[in-house]
Amino acid sequence: MDPLLLVLAGVVALAVGGLILRGYGPRYRVGRLLIATPIVSIAEARGLAGGPARYVGVRGRIDAQAEFEDDAHNPLVLRRARMQIRDGSSWRTVDEHREAVPFDLSEGLDTIGVDQAVLDEGLVVVLRESMGTAADAADRVPAGTTPSTPLRLRVEQVSSVEHAIVLGVPTSDPDHPEDPDLIRMTAGTGRPLVLTTLEPEEAMRILTEGATRGPRLAALALGSGLALIALGLAWAVVGGMIGTALAASPSPTAATGGDPRSGGQGPGLVGDPLTAVFLVLAIGVVAMLGTLVYVRLTGGDRT
Repeated sequence: MDPLLLVLAGVVALAVGGLILRGYGPRYRVGRLLIATPIVSIAEARGLAGGPARYVGVRGRIDAQAEFEDDAHNPLVLRRARMQIRDGSSWRTVDEHREAVPFDLSEGLDTIGVDQAVLDEGLVVVLRESMGTAADAADRVPAGTTPSTPLRLRVEQVSSVEHAIVLGVPTSDPDHPEDPDLIRMTAGTGRPLVLTTLEPEEAMRILTEGATRGPRLAALALGSGLALIALGLAWAVVGGMIGTALAASPSPTAATGGDPRSGGQGPGLVGDPLTAVFLVLAIGVVAMLGTLVYVRLTGGDRT
C-alpha cells in the first residue's frame, strides 16, 4: 500500500470529525471553550483587567444585592424563557422573555462582576422544557403558523444560591472606568461570555442534548485521522531510508588505473539521500499542521 493513501485517509478522517462537531453549531464552540479555557482565581482575573485582553475562566459563588423569585420562590439573578417552533429539522425561536439583575461571582474575599447583558449562547444550565403545539400559544407564534406545528418552551435560569464557572475577558466596567474595583467578565477576543452552573462534563451533555453517538464518532474520527497521518508519514520516511540504503553500491567500483577518490571512478552512494532528508522534514511539517488542526477542532488554548 502506498503510504500516501494512509495520509489521505487521515486527512479525510479529520475532515469528517470536524464536520460532525461543526454540526452542533454555536454549542460546539461553547463546548470547546469549556474544555480548553484555562481556569484562574478571581484575584488573578482581576489582575488581568489592566493588561492585554485575555480569555480565561473563573469559578465562584453567585452573589447579588437584589434577586427576584420564580414560581417556586427560588432567588434568581437571571431567567430566560424561549418559545420555539419546529422549522424543518431544527427549532426556531419565535418569542423570548428575559429577566436579570446585576450579579457577581465571589471566591473568598474576592469578587468579580458578570456582564449578564451579553450572555446568549454561552448560558449553559439545566433546561426546564415543556412541549406542545402552536395551537397552545396561538397569540405568541407568527401569523399563519399551522396549529399542529410542534412547539416547545425552554426556560433557563440562574439562582443566587448556586456556584458557577464563567469564561470571558476580565475588563474594567466601561460605565465607571475611574473605579478599579468595578471589574467584570465579559465577551472578548472574538469569543462569547460563557456561564454554566454545571461541571464541564455535565455541561457537555446539555450542549449535545444528551446525544453521545455524535461526539464519540467525532472523537474516533479525529483520533484515527491523526494516527493514520502519523503512520503514513513514518512509513514513507522508513521506506525512503531503506530504499536509499539498498540503492548504495555494495562494493567499490573503480576504473583500471583510476583514482578511487576521483569523481565517477571511485565507490559512491548512488541512492538519493536528499529524498530521505526531505521526507523527515515533511513529516515534521505535516505533524505540526495536523496538531494545529486538532487544536483548532478540539478547542486548544489560543489566548
